[in-house]
Amino acid sequence: MPPTDLAPRVTLAAAGVLLLNLSGPAFAADFTTFQRDESPAIATALGTTPKHYRQIEPSLYHLAERHAATLDSLPTTERRDRLVALARFIDAKRTAVADAAVIAPGRSLIGLLDPDHGLAPREITALAAAYHCTATIFKKTDPTESLADVAAAFLKAVTAAAQPKAAPTTIVVLGHGLPTEIQSYHIPVAQLADTLVAAATPAEGDATVDLGTLTIICDDCYSADFMINLSRGIVERCHDRSLRLAHLPTLIAGTNRDCVGHADVSAAFVPHFWKDVIELFYIRKPHPEAITLGDFFEKVDNMMYGYGRQPIISGSHVTGYRLTDPTMVQDPVVFVPLSTEECTTLRSLLGLGPDDPCDPFLDIG
Repeated sequence: MPPTDLAPRVTLAAAGVLLLNLSGPAFAADFTTFQRDESPAIATALGTTPKHYRQIEPSLYHLAERHAATLDSLPTTERRDRLVALARFIDAKRTAVADAAVIAPGRSLIGLLDPDHGLAPREITALAAAYHCTATIFKKTDPTESLADVAAAFLKAVTAAAQPKAAPTTIVVLGHGLPTEIQSYHIPVAQLADTLVAAATPAEGDATVDLGTLTIICDDCYSADFMINLSRGIVERCHDRSLRLAHLPTLIAGTNRDCVGHADVSAAFVPHFWKDVIELFYIRKPHPEAITLGDFFEKVDNMMYGYGRQPIISGSHVTGYRLTDPTMVQDPVVFVPLSTEECTTLRSLLGLGPDDPCDPFLDIG
């Protein structure tokens, strides 16, 4: 899915005149163009399977598109070499974090469930029990309490989970969302960023914020946009308060950029993404000892790829997919924090200067 903030394809001359960048053809204006013009050469150079390449292809596009002005200045061959190097960087990070626990013994779970539908606490507590986790669920069911009451209780639990030396915790939000809000409970992304930074700031000693023990999963509309806004909000707050940010949380979005989420509405209301998690790691037996990050960006991602697409079968093999309903496509995405050293490497791969913006997190598909 293409992002909404496409970079301009012009450079500003010293005299203040807008000039077309003539160094080479402009970077792809949208994801479909990227698939057509850039992906064949990149996939060939990587030498990977079509299935694996399609799992990182949107991530590569979004990363490159954000820095399109730098890529536009390069000849075509050099630009594609750089795109291949960026794809390998994404792949290396996927390998490095694949075994990280998301739902596993020793982790706590915090759930925030939409109040208006048949989404039961069991959708989280059953998983927690199966993987020997503790679970605390927040959902408005008492008519005497308000949405604000539940939101405040949820944020209090998040505050405890983000404290220095708190136990590793996974936070699961299921319901309605906007790019700037957990819509079900009217929690602005700015408020969640404030809560996390305030909770993780040490009372004394080294002014370092480390949110690396947290994983946040949102299965709602525009969840990737929300996660990007949350990450950048945390970065901005740490900068404004002269705090060193050691690690952002790991973030799992049930929908990619500018995408709505979908659910099968019947007696129970469970969004597609979370329904597939339950199917893969609870209903199917035997289930693994732990659900890892790799399970999300491999198995869950592969299962979700079927929404809005029809497999193309040759003989007994799936050889590709045909887009049948773009409105049903969600294509979940995982964002992982980058260390200072990894940010330096990424800056080098992108050809960025020391003052050019570079997010300390990475979309790994």
